[in-house]
Amino acid sequence: MTVVSPADVGRVACVGAGVIGGGWVAHFLARGLDVVAYDPAPDAADRLARLVDAAWPALERLGLADGASPDRLTVAPTLSDAVADAEFVQESAPERLDLKLDLLAEIDAATPAGVVVGSSTSGYSMTEMAARCATPERLVVGHPFNPPYLIPLVEVVGGKRTDAEAVAWASEFYRAVGKFVITMDHEVPGFIANRLQEALWREALHMVAAGEATVQQIDDAMTQGPGLRWAFMGPCLTFHLAGGEGGMAHMLDHFGPSLQAPWTRLAAPELTTELRDRMVAGCEDEAGERSIADLVAERDRGVLAVLDAVGYGRRA
Repeated sequence: MTVVSPADVGRVACVGAGVIGGGWVAHFLARGLDVVAYDPAPDAADRLARLVDAAWPALERLGLADGASPDRLTVAPTLSDAVADAEFVQESAPERLDLKLDLLAEIDAATPAGVVVGSSTSGYSMTEMAARCATPERLVVGHPFNPPYLIPLVEVVGGKRTDAEAVAWASEFYRAVGKFVITMDHEVPGFIANRLQEALWREALHMVAAGEATVQQIDDAMTQGPGLRWAFMGPCLTFHLAGGEGGMAHMLDHFGPSLQAPWTRLAAPELTTELRDRMVAGCEDEAGERSIADLVAERDRGVLAVLDAVGYGRRA
């Protein structure tokens, strides 16, 4: 299906040069690729140049690939020109379904056969976005986090008509250019990370609206509390440690009833035996050969590193 292997891609087209699209441009350039960008805005070229210039010091600090240079960027006058010789296409247009439907169909029609097309959409499914495409089997979601040149995560998932080979190819391509990839098994509105942060965001808005907490208190609660752990150990493994030597099993058996307490506006799922066992098994799989003691030591080293990184220092 694809014209080159993921590791051999040398030329990428980026359609849409806003904050996300421009961030992708900077990232691909830093990985030593040739990038051809297209955006219909009249000031797109100047805006894109400013964005790349602003990102480049951080990219230099991270480490550039051989041959990486902002000079390898070309801004094309038309979409067709941008994708004509592309070996991968990243679409990052504004988050409007009507726009995505038309644009992805246009990209699909203009892009050479066999070339995979990824969309940076933050919430739409590829099934709905590719409805007007002639070859939807090559379209995937490649959802980044802002800024794409710094945040490693990309969530990859296909639509109902996407070929599994295209999903696998895109996942390998993103890994080849230095991203951390979660290849999703199913389409879920908002994907994984957005759903998690949206739940937190909505609860924050509820608390402010009800006068229960200030904006400052909410931000401080995260940066000085759970956020320090979440930088390296997610909520599931964090709660696994909350159970002590009994791990997730003890945590759920002990704190499970509190799921029904009115701590958030979200309705909690029923803690069935099946859900409990899946959470326990998932934590055991993620922990691998690491014991609870190993994980505690890893967590403590991570928290100290984050505290040092943000300038909090070590308290006497």
